[in-house]
Amino acid sequence: MIEEITIHNLGVIGEARLPLGPGFTALTGETGAGKTMIVTALGLLLGDRADSGAIRSGSSQAVVEGRWQIDDSGSVAERVRDAGGDLDDGELILSRSISQEGRGRTVVGGRSAPVSVLHEIGHQLVVVHGQSDQVRLRSSMAQREALDRFAGASVSRVLGEYQDVFARWQSRQGELDLLMAEGDRRAREADDLRDAMAQIEAAGATRGEDRALGERADRLGNLEELRLAAGEARAMLSSEVSDESTDVVGLLTAARRQLERVADHDAALAAIATTVAEASIAVTEISGELSRYLATLDADGARELDVVNDRLAQLNSLVRKFGPSLDDTLDYLDSGSSRLLELDNDSTRIESLEREVETDRESVIELAQQLSSIRSEFGVALSERVTAELAALAMPNSRVTVVVDDRPDYSHTGKDQVSILLQAHSGAEPRPLGKGASGGELSRVMLAIEVVIAGNDPVPTFIFDEIDAGVGGASAIEVGRRLARLSRTAQVIVVTHLAQVAAFATNHLQVSKDSDGAVTASSVTQLLGEDRISEMARLLSGLPDSQSGLAHARELLDIAQELQQ
Repeated sequence: MIEEITIHNLGVIGEARLPLGPGFTALTGETGAGKTMIVTALGLLLGDRADSGAIRSGSSQAVVEGRWQIDDSGSVAERVRDAGGDLDDGELILSRSISQEGRGRTVVGGRSAPVSVLHEIGHQLVVVHGQSDQVRLRSSMAQREALDRFAGASVSRVLGEYQDVFARWQSRQGELDLLMAEGDRRAREADDLRDAMAQIEAAGATRGEDRALGERADRLGNLEELRLAAGEARAMLSSEVSDESTDVVGLLTAARRQLERVADHDAALAAIATTVAEASIAVTEISGELSRYLATLDADGARELDVVNDRLAQLNSLVRKFGPSLDDTLDYLDSGSSRLLELDNDSTRIESLEREVETDRESVIELAQQLSSIRSEFGVALSERVTAELAALAMPNSRVTVVVDDRPDYSHTGKDQVSILLQAHSGAEPRPLGKGASGGELSRVMLAIEVVIAGNDPVPTFIFDEIDAGVGGASAIEVGRRLARLSRTAQVIVVTHLAQVAAFATNHLQVSKDSDGAVTASSVTQLLGEDRISEMARLLSGLPDSQSGLAHARELLDIAQELQQ
C-alpha cells in the first residue's frame, strides 16, 4: 500500500504531497491542473522511462519519492534486500530523480539501484489502468492474460512447466534443423579435417622442432667460418709449434717461471705466481674445449644441411596451412580431433535429437491440452462473474463470454486463442471487445474484470486514470460503487472527473493550479467537510458555490454513503 507520494518540480507541479493510505482515494481537478503529472510521478516510481521534458520549467531536476507499507517477509522485501536496500519497520521508500542533462538517480530502500529494480517490484505492488489499457484490452494477448490472472495458480503452475518444456523443444528442434540443413557442409568439414590431421600426423613434428632445426641449419651453413675461427683461437691459446712463446699458454708458463725464480724474496710475488699458474690451467682447458669443438664439426656438413633444409621446408609448408606457428599447427591437431569427433557423431546426435524432440513435442501437446482445459473451465466462471458485475454497472442486459479456441500452432503461452465477447443487449450478437464495445462499455468491462480478478489474484494497489471516460449518470454511480467495493481488499487510487465516482472515495485529493501571469503552479490539497462538497459541486455543475450544485453534492455523498452500507 502506498502511504504517501511527494513530487518536486514535475510538469506544472512545483511541490506537492499526496497523503494516500488505505481505501479509495479520488483525485479530481480542472483540466490542465496536473492530474496527469501525478500519474506520471507514480509511473516513474514504478520504473517507467524518464523524460527530461517533464521537468518543471526553470528547474534543474525533478524528484519523486514514495513511501510504501509492505510485507517485511514478502517477495518485494526480498528483492529490495537483494538490491542492497532495507526496510524500516515494513516501510519501503522509493525515490527517482531526473536531471535536465538526462541523467537520473534511483534509490530503493536507501540504496542506489538500477531502474530495472523499480520495474521488477512495481509489477508486484501496483496495477495501473488508463484509457490506453482499454485499447489494450481489445487484444487477444491482453484477454488471455486477464483469464490467466483469474485462473491464478491453477494456470501458472502448468504454464510454467509448459514454457520450460516448450523452450527446450524449440532449442532442440533448432539444433536438429541446423544439423540436417548443414549436413553436406559438415561432411566436407570432416573430410578436410581428416586430410589436415593426416598431413600433420605424417610429418611427425614435435614442439620446438622448427627452432632447433633453424639453429642447426645456421650452424651447418657456416661450418668453414666456424672451423677457421675456432682453429685460430686454439692456436693463439696453445700453439702446436715448438716456439712456446707464440701462444698464451707458453707466455703464461714463461711468466710463471720468472715469478717463481724470485718468489723466495717476496711473498707477494709468490701469490701472483700461483694466480698465473691457475690462469695457465684455465687457458689449457679452453684450448682443449676448442679442440673438441673442432672435432665435432662434420666434414660432411653440406649433405646434412640439405636434409635439415628439406625438413624445415616440410614444416614450413604445414605452418603456412595450419599455422601461424608450428606450435599452433600441433594445437590444431588437438582441437581438430575434438571437432572431428563431434562431426563424426552427427548421425548419432541427429538420432538422439529426433528422439528428444519427439518426447518434448508430446509433452508440449499434453501440457497445452491441460492449459486449454483449465482456461476453458475458468473462462466459464469468468464469463458468469463479469456478466454479474456488468449488471451491477448499469449494463443489466449485457453478457460477457470468454471463448477459448484452438490456435493453428503452439506458442510460449500454449495453443489457445482467448477472446472476450460482449453481447451489449438482449438479442444482439456477441462481438469481440475490439469491434463492438464503446469507450464507456470498455471502461465498465475492464472494471468488472478487475473486480472479479482481484478475488483470485490480489494486488496491493490499483490505479485507474480516467477509466470512467464515456460513463455518466447511473452508470457512473455504479462505477464508483464497484471501485469502493474493490477498495475493501486493495488500495484504490482513481483520477476522475465524475462526482458520482468521487463521492465513494474515503480520501479526496484536489489538484489545483494557480498562476501569477508568468508561471503556473499546481498543488494538491486533501479535501474535508465543506471543501469537499464545494469540489463535488464544481464537478457536477462547474460552479463550486452554486446552491443547487452544493445541494446536489450533499445528496450524492449521502447516496454513496448509503450504498456502501
